[in-house]
Amino acid sequence: MAESKLRNLSTCFAVDVIKVCGNIKGHYSLVNQLERSATSIGANIHEANYAHSKADFIAKLQIALKECYETEYWLELFVKSEILDREKVAELYSQCGTIRRILIASINTAKEKIKII
Repeated sequence: MAESKLRNLSTCFAVDVIKVCGNIKGHYSLVNQLERSATSIGANIHEANYAHSKADFIAKLQIALKECYETEYWLELFVKSEILDREKVAELYSQCGTIRRILIASINTAKEKIKII
């Protein structure tokens, strides 16, 4: 159930980032970086569901978590460089933070299950 929620959240987040990026004029290399990191979160979460092993599952979620942190960086850069208003990306920050917290909890749970086995 949690993985399905995480997949849905990450997909909605990626769509929202793509929509925001579609309204940005210029700065194509920065927009590309933001889109790539934001969409990579969901791609790695989706891929984790088809992992070959528990270790592979954890590795994919860890990559998704790293992409989440990278996406937060790009969002902050866009705000600090005044390409986007903080208020405009507040919901994106919130969504990214929620995904990050779920990923951390999922990774920790998966690691604990490996120790039990």
